[in-house]
Amino acid sequence: MKILLVALLVFLINLPFGALRGSERKYSFKWFLYIHLPIPLVVFLRIFCDIGFALYTYPVLIAAFFGGQLLGRKFLPLKARNKKKTKTDCA
Repeated sequence: MKILLVALLVFLINLPFGALRGSERKYSFKWFLYIHLPIPLVVFLRIFCDIGFALYTYPVLIAAFFGGQLLGRKFLPLKARNKKKTKTDCA
């Protein structure tokens, strides 16, 4: 039961990071940063919730991690991607 709670928290933590990552150019420094910033939080949750680093926990938490990143990118866009600039755009 603890692992499901931790997986849910990992998923929720990664939603905003996925949204931030989606607004950056692929393989840029910020893109890389938004993928790796939540990792210390995941490690803290593993230790704090006492689920440890057993092999069976990795598939669940990795799926939650990347699921949050992908769904955050898809459903929480921070700015319009691939928008064509027109003459009326200021920047």
